[in-house]
Amino acid sequence: MVKAAVVGGSGYTGIELIRLLLVHPGVELVTVTSRAEAGRPLADFFPSFRGHPVAETLEFQPPEVEILKKADIVFFATPNGTAMKSTTELVAAGVKVIDLAADFRLQNEAQWQEWYSMDHAAPELLGKAIYALADIEKEKQKEVSVIGNPGCYPTSVQLPLIPLLKAGLIDLAQPIIADCKSGISGAGRSSKTEHSYSEVSEDFTAYGIEKHRHWIEIRNGLVAAAGATEEANNMSFTFTPHLLPMPRGIFSTIYVTLKDQTDAGVEAARKAIGQAYADSAFVHLLPEGQVPHTKSVRGSNSCHLNLFKAKSGQLVITSAIDNLMKGAAGQAVQNMNLMFGLPEGQGLSITGITP
Repeated sequence: MVKAAVVGGSGYTGIELIRLLLVHPGVELVTVTSRAEAGRPLADFFPSFRGHPVAETLEFQPPEVEILKKADIVFFATPNGTAMKSTTELVAAGVKVIDLAADFRLQNEAQWQEWYSMDHAAPELLGKAIYALADIEKEKQKEVSVIGNPGCYPTSVQLPLIPLLKAGLIDLAQPIIADCKSGISGAGRSSKTEHSYSEVSEDFTAYGIEKHRHWIEIRNGLVAAAGATEEANNMSFTFTPHLLPMPRGIFSTIYVTLKDQTDAGVEAARKAIGQAYADSAFVHLLPEGQVPHTKSVRGSNSCHLNLFKAKSGQLVITSAIDNLMKGAAGQAVQNMNLMFGLPEGQGLSITGITP
């Protein structure tokens, strides 16, 4: 039984992690931290956990490293810059770490400083940690102590693109454009005016158009998948996120130009994605002509994909995930399973909630 701790258990991602870990047959949830709620039972703070024996008795604890060392793995569902301050000491004590923020998503210290405007507190771990898209990377998790869990937008964009780039099907001389929409929970559990009901209801807008931190995370993955060639390093990639007036879900529409723009080229693209995820329990290429829906993956660890040929000849890729599940907590648990040699899908066999 893997003993797990969650740091940052009062945010949306933390709540989702707790929900998954409480019912995971291979996990004992031993610690959930919150400085403000220390001493309060989980079910007291989260009414949705009422009736679960662990949630009724397990109390929030302060986020102290000595407490966390009693776990086998610590999940950090905290703001950027938090996990890196404790990870070195935890790893030295034999504890594994999965960070759901960005502290270990970029393996380049200069990139981190440029995009997150802070010094990295554990630069010695950047080269040892891995960035793990769990449906693509399944072996290295067993070999490392620190995982940078991918972001929500990067997961929705990279899952369909990486197989196509690895197969060399995309014309890198042409721009790659990712037009992505997310539910409001992607902004976190905050009291900011712009995230209040009156502001987001019946509204739709873009944000982070000129600079969004997920741009570099996605681009790094695309360049690596394309072989880090000079052509790949020079690729034009545009990412525009939007905010939808719904609680959860991400829908990405991605535009690429195939080297072969005929029907045969599109079929080769379908084949590449189909083969890449043939054994995946979570990434599903839908039947031809069927458009993914965020509602179909809501509450699940699934990603639904499909490809369409536009009249312009471009390939239009559609991708739907739940930002709190496949885009955060679900993928983190999947990575934990791979890390400890558990069945990859254990604790994650949850279908989407419809309606």
